[in-house]
Amino acid sequence: MAGTGPHSRTSCSGPLDRRAWLKLGGLSLGALVPGLDPSLARLFAAEGNAPRGGADRDFSVILFWANGGPSHLDTFDLKPEAPAEIRGPFRPIRTRVPGLHITELLPTLAGLADKFTLVRSLHHQRAEHSGGTHRFLTGYPSLAANLKESEYPDIGAIVAKQLEGRTSDVPSFVANTKFYGAGPGYLGPGYLPFMPSPNPITASGENEYDPVPLYLTEASQKNLSLTPDGSVTIQRRFDLLQSLDALPRALDQPGALSTFDQHQRRAVELLAGRRTREAFDLGREAIRTRDRYGNTHWGKTLLTARRLVEAGVRFVQCQAEFRLRPETGVTSNWDDHSVNSHIFKAYEEKLPSFDQSVSALIEDLSQRGLDRHVLFIFCGEFGRTPRIAYQDASRRPGRDHWPRAMSVFLAGGGLKMGQVIGATNPRGEEPSKRGMNSNCLLATIYHRFGINPNHLLHDRAGRPITILQEGEPIAELL
Repeated sequence: MAGTGPHSRTSCSGPLDRRAWLKLGGLSLGALVPGLDPSLARLFAAEGNAPRGGADRDFSVILFWANGGPSHLDTFDLKPEAPAEIRGPFRPIRTRVPGLHITELLPTLAGLADKFTLVRSLHHQRAEHSGGTHRFLTGYPSLAANLKESEYPDIGAIVAKQLEGRTSDVPSFVANTKFYGAGPGYLGPGYLPFMPSPNPITASGENEYDPVPLYLTEASQKNLSLTPDGSVTIQRRFDLLQSLDALPRALDQPGALSTFDQHQRRAVELLAGRRTREAFDLGREAIRTRDRYGNTHWGKTLLTARRLVEAGVRFVQCQAEFRLRPETGVTSNWDDHSVNSHIFKAYEEKLPSFDQSVSALIEDLSQRGLDRHVLFIFCGEFGRTPRIAYQDASRRPGRDHWPRAMSVFLAGGGLKMGQVIGATNPRGEEPSKRGMNSNCLLATIYHRFGINPNHLLHDRAGRPITILQEGEPIAELL
């Protein structure tokens, strides 16, 4: 295989036959074979067909998704004057922005409040995890309540579809794993993100899985062939018969093989390419920078995310999972029912790590000038109930699902920072000021990408569907 110098490419000349592609069994079949997840190659299948519009070609998003639903009342919208059964134990602290208060567990972020904005008044109507995720990330309500696979394309898939052909040698859409209730929907698996080591359990409704790394581990580096010298490691993950069975029957159609070769070869070039390989290589970062983010799951995840967008990736998403101590809770997500975790002890464990890693990312983006073009988002599918519940036999506290109010944390993206948009009533139950459909956040992001939310896509039956049916960009951010 060719080298990876500035004037060389890691590709073979001429079309490759089926036998040659089968010998590339070591490069994750999910990334190479259409029909398996994740299908990286399909991201190139319609390259160049997306409307160009007036997109900011440098705009990117890092979505740090608090799957399960974080409590707005214990993070960014505290109610210290509410009754004890509502307010929780944490006290609000002042920040660098007058009048903007956040939880006492985030002191470093409090000093950076001029670099982020809180939106406290988004809402929707879906209280199930996958239904809420689908509603929030696609802009459409799903027919199914507890769906594993998305019915409509989520925002990452839309970005991958609409910006096809605009990233030359890195994936446009990268994630750590699949989201429960999200995905490419009717766009098909070609618009799944590129995932280094996905865990299918994350899209099953199971909530006790270990955090899934976005950063490369020794195992995922071997699986993805992102070795230090950029070579594609030829190793069998499936035997030849399994590999042959996995190939789509479309290859047997006249003219199909040349197209297959083109896009599969593009996938190999991308995975073994210098920019992709280097973006995942945290060893290229100064020790001081790595220490600032923290040698933790979140620290390594967010540093990798920054490196990916700096390399040209347009949408990076990852679940903000955290492994709690067993005595605190059984989940790794933010579904803080009493039966799952002691919500307040969980936040005492999670939020210091969040404070360190997110503040490091915000400072890093600012120092590099990336805050003008890279938008960091932290949120989940909904907020949590104002009333504290004690369903568990241990009588530990928890909060339940609450889509009527939530807080969204935004930083950078060339948007107006250092403000609070909207408000909830004194009990945090619903918006009392500037209430907005959650689609307004999607509309804002599409606006920055230069994507027309009225653009028509077509579902599997050929019916035209707009990217968004409703929702306007949030004027205060623009």
